[in-house]
Amino acid sequence: MTPAEKLFWSKIANRQFSNLKFRKQHGIGNYIVDFYCPEKKLIIEIDGDSHADSKTDPARSKYLENLGYEIARYNNRDVLYNIDGVFEDLLTKLSSL
Repeated sequence: MTPAEKLFWSKIANRQFSNLKFRKQHGIGNYIVDFYCPEKKLIIEIDGDSHADSKTDPARSKYLENLGYEIARYNNRDVLYNIDGVFEDLLTKLSSL
């Protein structure tokens, strides 16, 4: 895992966040997602700079959304330098699921 993913995992492992169970590096179809919450069918991706102009991410996201998954994306910088803002945004997303 990247440093941002390690930090994020340290905040959500063992039901630390909203008492939700998360899995890391979880396989769905042909893809491996960074984090997955089965209870909410929520995928969380922590993206590095290589995802900024990714040609494959849109097709991957569409595939996962067509299976009924919600996807929340955060970039490494936000996780490393604004983790509180990331979790505020995540709480907002969770309230609509």
